[in-house]
Amino acid sequence: MLELIFNDPVAWGSLLGIGVTVAICLYYLYLFLHKVHQSNKHS
Repeated sequence: MLELIFNDPVAWGSLLGIGVTVAICLYYLYLFLHKVHQSNKHS
């Protein structure tokens, strides 16, 4: 199963797309939490 994925460029494209999407989501989540944390500190 894994060998099939490694040899398939389409699968690599899908994994890359999923990875980028997850990375962007985590990045925005981090920014949001960081912002909330800072605004809580000020009040």
